[in-house]
Amino acid sequence: MKFGVVVFPGSNCDTDVKHAIEHVIEQPVDYIWHGTQDLSGYDCLVLPGGFSFGDYLRTGSIARFSPIMKAVEDFALQGGLVLGICNGFQILLEAGLLPGAMKVNDCLQFRCEDAFLRVNNADTPYTNQMSAGQVVSIPIAHGEGNYFADADTLAELKANDQIVFQYATAAGEVIPDVNPNGSTANIAGIVNKAGNILGMMPHPERCAEALLGGEDGKMIFDSILNWFEGGARRG
Repeated sequence: MKFGVVVFPGSNCDTDVKHAIEHVIEQPVDYIWHGTQDLSGYDCLVLPGGFSFGDYLRTGSIARFSPIMKAVEDFALQGGLVLGICNGFQILLEAGLLPGAMKVNDCLQFRCEDAFLRVNNADTPYTNQMSAGQVVSIPIAHGEGNYFADADTLAELKANDQIVFQYATAAGEVIPDVNPNGSTANIAGIVNKAGNILGMMPHPERCAEALLGGEDGKMIFDSILNWFEGGARRG
């Protein structure tokens, strides 16, 4: 399989993601400039973290109009995997590829720390190497990670098992005290109804190898690879 890491003006985690794919799970990967509109040949796209277009206006609201985003939408509609990390998650929300919106952290602080996440749905292309109820530790780094969903959207996310990760205690308890940004229902990551688009605020590429102090993030990349090796290919 082949990965593509989309690079917007201001992206700053593109190199980390490419390293994890190329040197940790050892798969072919290209940088893809945001002006590109041809995504043929790719199986999984990653929209990395960073400050696309300087995060002027709302985060991701300018990047959403980059030429590549229409191609990303078409790619996703055809079943291609799209992983949005941090700013990438914000861009997917602005593009309407995932439901909900993002707000400034309720603490009004930039939060950069390790976070425990409860895995709610282990039956996705991104979590099949995890177990439902498992707790993983993946770092966060954001000032606008306060995911918001209104009551109807939240009910739909729950009904369709789209809430993949929630901020939790080390024992897996989901409580307000460990919510780092005020997000609705402690949500840290969601998928679309089809399950092929994942948006998450934590950074799995920052804990994908022991050298970085943890390998929990590698399970997400391993899951993607396992999903493809299992024959669940696009189209």
